[in-house]
Amino acid sequence: MIPNYSISARARRLSPSGRLQIFLGIVTIALISACSKTDPADVTKSAPPPLVVTVIKVAPKPVPILVDAVGRTEGSKEVEVRSRVSGIVQKQLYTEGETVRVNAPLYRIERAPFESALAQARAALNQDRAKLEQAQRDNTRLLPLVNKRAISQREADDSSTSLKQAESAILASEARVRDAELNLSYTDVTAPISGVTGRSQRSEGSLVNAGNDSSLLTTLTQTDPVWVRFSLSESEHALLRGNVGKRADVRLLMNDDREYPNKGHINFAGSTVDTRLGTVQLRAEFANTDLTLLPGQFVRTQLIVGLREAIVVPQSAVTQNDQGRFVWVIGPESKAVRRKVDTGPWVGRDWVINDGLKSGEEVIVDNLIKLRPGAVVRVEAPIPIPAVSPAPASAAIDKKN
Repeated sequence: MIPNYSISARARRLSPSGRLQIFLGIVTIALISACSKTDPADVTKSAPPPLVVTVIKVAPKPVPILVDAVGRTEGSKEVEVRSRVSGIVQKQLYTEGETVRVNAPLYRIERAPFESALAQARAALNQDRAKLEQAQRDNTRLLPLVNKRAISQREADDSSTSLKQAESAILASEARVRDAELNLSYTDVTAPISGVTGRSQRSEGSLVNAGNDSSLLTTLTQTDPVWVRFSLSESEHALLRGNVGKRADVRLLMNDDREYPNKGHINFAGSTVDTRLGTVQLRAEFANTDLTLLPGQFVRTQLIVGLREAIVVPQSAVTQNDQGRFVWVIGPESKAVRRKVDTGPWVGRDWVINDGLKSGEEVIVDNLIKLRPGAVVRVEAPIPIPAVSPAPASAAIDKKN
């Protein structure tokens, strides 16, 4: 129904077209006023239906006790390759940074001086052999003459002494030949172990002197297996030693939170406590066939040292904002309630909850983006939480504080 609006005298003096425009404006205002009146029944009809969610009923489970520590990788063998003879570096026979096998050629030192020394040593040996033969002949000839008293006893003794001296000279000459052969063999510098070569410290044409710093040519590092050194506090070490000892499995976490695929084991545990830091040194060994870990790299180590009872929820059920981490639980009247929680380490695909949840509460695990505090939800059949297997160390992945 159109309201009864009075028309002023000025409006009566308008032309028919002006009057039509005023009439249409009045009709429009009336329609808008009528549409603004909403039936309360329509509001009830437009309310959204309850949000269907999936929940889990939480309860304490046995979970592993994890100990985290920062470690540093190192080669299981680290060797300095040095020249054992003095001379000119004639040739570099490897590419820096490549992996070489044991006894692979790395450098060649100039051979000519050592070949000459070997020739001289062999010549001296031949001379001493000739002198020995002469001494043997003289001694054989003079011994019968002593019995016939054709020569004095002194002459016979001098002949025996000369023979022994010649025999000793042979031994010394043979030793000098072996030394010369050994020095000549040292002109070929080979890899003492299999590993990754380092940067060359001496270029071709450089003079190296055995026995001082200039003899260092390069380094070799065996990276498979690789070692990781880390430290534990006295209490953590006591817990480790009391429960599992050296049989404890060790996991590694890279800088990007990726888990290193190979499981390691402890191969060394210190027997003393550092008086300054109050820590005990440990070392773990890991397979590293594809050179994923480089010596000198910082990593996070994780050990399982025991078991405890704790509540766990799927990682997907935990959300985070600027106030911390929280989960959604089913509250009174089937309404969603946001609950702040204190999280512990990850165990497989679950997250340990240190505080904030009680046994028997129902935690929502899906449709989290659509939830709002106080939203009415309809719960599907609860999903039981599978038992956590605490034995394998592979279940321990990360610790989020």
